[in-house]
Amino acid sequence: METPPSREIFNRAELLLGADVMERLGRVRVILFGVGGVGSWCAEGLIRSGITHLTLVDADAVAPSNINRQRMATVQTVGLSKVEVLRDQLLTINPSAEITPIRARFTEASAADFALDSYDYIIDAIDALKDKASLILRATATPATFFSSMGAACKIDPTQVRVASFWEVRGCPLGAMLRKKLRKANTLPAKDFLCVYDEELLPNRGEDTALPEELKFDKVAHNGSLVTVTAPFGFTLASLVIQDLYSKVLQSGQRPLIK
Repeated sequence: METPPSREIFNRAELLLGADVMERLGRVRVILFGVGGVGSWCAEGLIRSGITHLTLVDADAVAPSNINRQRMATVQTVGLSKVEVLRDQLLTINPSAEITPIRARFTEASAADFALDSYDYIIDAIDALKDKASLILRATATPATFFSSMGAACKIDPTQVRVASFWEVRGCPLGAMLRKKLRKANTLPAKDFLCVYDEELLPNRGEDTALPEELKFDKVAHNGSLVTVTAPFGFTLASLVIQDLYSKVLQSGQRPLIK
């Protein structure tokens, strides 16, 4: 089957956003850390919206427990690299996209390997508290625009997903723990940034038997989660990139803001 041209693929997006915004979406460089229940759907949202330069970072392989909520996780992909499988799937959406999979874990020790200064947007969908805090500090010290996902587990109502500044996130244990950790270390972010979060917090009602201890790293907790919430988190992260570029193009005076 012949591959449709990019203009045809993104016709409906361009109809809404305009050719100028689509051109900017096609030029910016985005790096996404974590391609799990939130990050994998963020990646899909970005590629389907016209982002063509995307770097995916995650050290994990697909596990059976990922299948309920992660874009690339199926019974056929268990055991394979998450970033490589996701890259291949995203290229079936836009074969012209430049998608770079990096099978690695972001840590304080590895931070310099990712050349954060070379990106226009940095997106955080990391689970591990220590690594997440390190990325926040590193990313906010760059000229890039930074967005972060707070905890998406223990929730069943996607209508409660919202966006706020990091310092204004309320009702999210992960956000509170991050702020406490950063203040205690006296290492605050260089600039404020927007977060996707949700104040709903339900108890786990089942027994945790899915994840081996060696795969948990220093995650805040191992909790139940559903694609009906994690995917909206991911799509909201992707939408922040689109909204930011849309606003910048319109504010540049290329065309009037539609109200």
